[in-house]
Amino acid sequence: MQQKYAFVIAGTGSGCGKTTVALGIMRALMNRSLRVQPFKIGPDYLDGGWHRAVTGVASHNLDAFMLPVPILNGLFNWAIQDQDVAVIEGVMGLYDGYGTDPGYCSSAAMAKQLGCPVVLVVDGKAVSTSIAATVMGFQQFDPAVNIAGVLINRVNRESHFQLLKQAIERYCAIPVLGRIPVMPDIALPSRHLGLISAQERKRQYDDERWSRLAQQMAASVDLDQLLALTQLSSLPNGNIDSLIDPTMGQGLTLALAEDEAFHFYYPANLLLLEKAGVTIKRFSPLHDHQLPVCQMIYLGGGYPEIYAQTLSANNAMRAALRQAHQTGIPIYAECGGLMYLGDSLIDADGVRHHMVGLIAGESRMGEHLQRFGYCEATAICDTPLVAKGETLRGHEFHYSDFITTQPPVFQCVKRRDIPLSQGTVSQGTVSQETVGKVQESWLGGYQNGNTLAGYLHIHFAQRPGLLHRWLMLARRQL
Repeated sequence: MQQKYAFVIAGTGSGCGKTTVALGIMRALMNRSLRVQPFKIGPDYLDGGWHRAVTGVASHNLDAFMLPVPILNGLFNWAIQDQDVAVIEGVMGLYDGYGTDPGYCSSAAMAKQLGCPVVLVVDGKAVSTSIAATVMGFQQFDPAVNIAGVLINRVNRESHFQLLKQAIERYCAIPVLGRIPVMPDIALPSRHLGLISAQERKRQYDDERWSRLAQQMAASVDLDQLLALTQLSSLPNGNIDSLIDPTMGQGLTLALAEDEAFHFYYPANLLLLEKAGVTIKRFSPLHDHQLPVCQMIYLGGGYPEIYAQTLSANNAMRAALRQAHQTGIPIYAECGGLMYLGDSLIDADGVRHHMVGLIAGESRMGEHLQRFGYCEATAICDTPLVAKGETLRGHEFHYSDFITTQPPVFQCVKRRDIPLSQGTVSQGTVSQETVGKVQESWLGGYQNGNTLAGYLHIHFAQRPGLLHRWLMLARRQL
């Protein structure tokens, strides 16, 4: 195997600077003529969008809740086959996972699964020797996690950095790879769903800014030592060959909604469609007035509430989608796509905007999260994507609520915890009363003929054959 490098950039918690550090390191390594493949642990779309903006390479989500181990490993192997360095941005804090089990859906668990070392990002503001206690705690919590090095964020003075470096290396025996000063003009913007997406801010966050961030990383981080500590000795076991029949999509064209309002897609979802032989043509519900000639349509998540007035004013596109539905073209929509396909959308100012009208009901923006986190959705009836009784694993994150009289098609549940996985730290315990207990249940997802829409974001790679029903429906349009 050609020499490859791989590491997880993990943090002590959300907000410690993982994303900015990951972006800077990606660009700095690219400046050394290394081919960088970005990844994001967990279901987040926004960080991956910034990865792509900086590297020009699609960032793949490594999601242990939605993807079985062999498939996730296979996706990782496929993505890095022609690349030199895998830079994997973690989720939340290093040991934060599903419930209280740090061995499931955490950055630590993913690092162990892939056989990758961890680079731990710690906040150096307003601390001195105590920083060593923080690092030591992360070391000792699970000694099986290979924390290969430390990066200290928000440290401007070299003298302060040397004090922190000496404390960590003296008491923890872990190399400190460098520091990142405060760079206010590089800070990523945010709104109610988290970071503002890269697709919306290309002008403000141009190549010159990322170049300056990379220059800072090259100046204050020991990239040679980073690479020396993160050589990948072998690939994890797994492949994605069994996921799709490569003949199923031959001759089919998918119309993919992609613009400022709709752009939340797992790159692997599009990869699987293409591996099935599907041709993907992109269109903009905001700016285009007609659909591409197609046999299937995919409307992902995004920010229709921000662009509701423009979406509503584009009568031609709304009519084109209604016409496609009436001819039987199967349409699948997630989250923002559901909001767009409803009768109307009430924005944060209380203004009602007419939408496509394929799903009876209206979406209403709220001030707080309506639902957040992983869940399982079991089909109550046959749908264009899954048959009655089949279960999908996915993720919801939305501030809006969809008010409808249309019958739901999924029974959804969110569980509090799962049994402790193998390899979990020995001192970790979970109360038996909460293991696997359903924390919340609700009904969701709606269909109208061959149109299926819901708040659930799903990864098509979660099991073989998941796309076959959709593709078979689309083949009837040929």
